[in-house]
Amino acid sequence: MLTDLSLPMVKEEDVKVKGNGNENGGIIQIITTSTRKPVLTASLKLEGESDGQDYAAPNILQRVLSLLSNVRPGTDLTRFQLPPHFNIPKTMLQCYGEPVYCVSKDMLSQCANGKTPIERFMAVVAWNISTLRPLMFGVAPYNPILGETHHVSRGTLNVLLEQVSHHPPVSALHATDEKDGIDMIWCHHLHPKFNGTSVETAINGKRQLKLLNKGENYESGHPNLVIRFLPVPSVNWSGNIRIHCQETDLEAELCFGDNSFLSRKANHRSVRGKIFIMSSRETIYAINGHWDRVVTVKDVSNGELTVIYDAWEALSALKTPILKDPEGVWASESSVVWAEVSQNILSKCWDKAREAKTAVEEKERELLRDRKTKGETWVPKHFTVSHSKETGWSCFPNQKLVPPAPIVVPY
Repeated sequence: MLTDLSLPMVKEEDVKVKGNGNENGGIIQIITTSTRKPVLTASLKLEGESDGQDYAAPNILQRVLSLLSNVRPGTDLTRFQLPPHFNIPKTMLQCYGEPVYCVSKDMLSQCANGKTPIERFMAVVAWNISTLRPLMFGVAPYNPILGETHHVSRGTLNVLLEQVSHHPPVSALHATDEKDGIDMIWCHHLHPKFNGTSVETAINGKRQLKLLNKGENYESGHPNLVIRFLPVPSVNWSGNIRIHCQETDLEAELCFGDNSFLSRKANHRSVRGKIFIMSSRETIYAINGHWDRVVTVKDVSNGELTVIYDAWEALSALKTPILKDPEGVWASESSVVWAEVSQNILSKCWDKAREAKTAVEEKERELLRDRKTKGETWVPKHFTVSHSKETGWSCFPNQKLVPPAPIVVPY
């Protein structure tokens, strides 16, 4: 995915720097609440469902091609800067968090409360598919700044994200629900590359979903995001992932179909795969469907079909988060950090949006230079992070439970 380098405007009295951190150099640890009002936006919706909001600037395809005209194929785009014409008014942290807390149907509870191991496993597969949302061509979220956070609650589910590295971009998520015994940890490392007529973003890292009351731990990967410019502009999830649970000896392999020029229409946003017993490799269910429509499983022993996921049922009429506790919002909150830029994008005041981003960048570069001069480094506030060439990035939450958030999603 195209990303941009923009850093937040934060008052000096709102921050302090911690030492002995990671090698990326630091940004901030927030110690006071923010005085800026958050700008909260609707969740990304299914195609065919509209809230009347179109974030893209006019002639977006021509603008994208012009922007990339001097970029060589194979270029890593993690440091590529985007003007606000190409941004939606939300950060990548919000785009990671929304699939967890913005749903019409409580699919996580189904995972936790399934009566049998296979019932819970199929619910986890369906929930993983539900985290894929259609994205708009030509626009991208802001690239989160180091130390940025996003904290939202929905009912008893509390979700907290933090940007734990800026170069390379790495985001951590921790979500807990004491009532249903759910503990979720994600660590995402983006790696976007320009391939001439497309941008393919590998979303590396591990997702863990623990069902504490069942003693089960589910691990999964994430498909790649492919943005094609020619011959027809499109955005799609593509690639293979595995979902497995050692405790139940169950595993699923899923293949997400691309919509390249040579692929068949049936592959457009398709998902196919199987559920099998890990120890014997015996396939027990076949998976087939489309992640933006309906997905079924077929019992290979008797041919019986069951719908495990209906995108319209799960993702239509999504609720926009609301601010419940203004005094509890951190200055590092995504919707605060990007408030001025987002408001101008929503108003289509592109010059003002550009000015706001420029002011943010210059202020934060000044703070970064100051920290380097003082020899100060930064460590994440909410996660402990490790990295190696063999295992990649790992993020571990510093607290057992995520506290209730000042931003909530109504039922």
